[in-house]
Amino acid sequence: MHYVYIVECHDGSYYTGYTTDVERRVSEHNDGTGAKYTRGRTPVDLVYTESFDSKSTAMSREYAIKQLTRREKERLVDDGSATV
Repeated sequence: MHYVYIVECHDGSYYTGYTTDVERRVSEHNDGTGAKYTRGRTPVDLVYTESFDSKSTAMSREYAIKQLTRREKERLVDDGSATV
């Protein structure tokens, strides 16, 4: 499976990413080996995930989420669930 996820950083900002292993990726963000953006904003909390059968579909969705405004992302997080 391929996943798109959103984590909320310690400063309240959101980071959206793609992975095949959400648990491992969140752990990487929290131990400082994840994305450069999250390194200074730990700890992060997983707040949203979506799963996909193909990498290309997941990557397209990641891009679409990254284009959303903060308010739209908040709505997505509030309406969704952080289950894998």
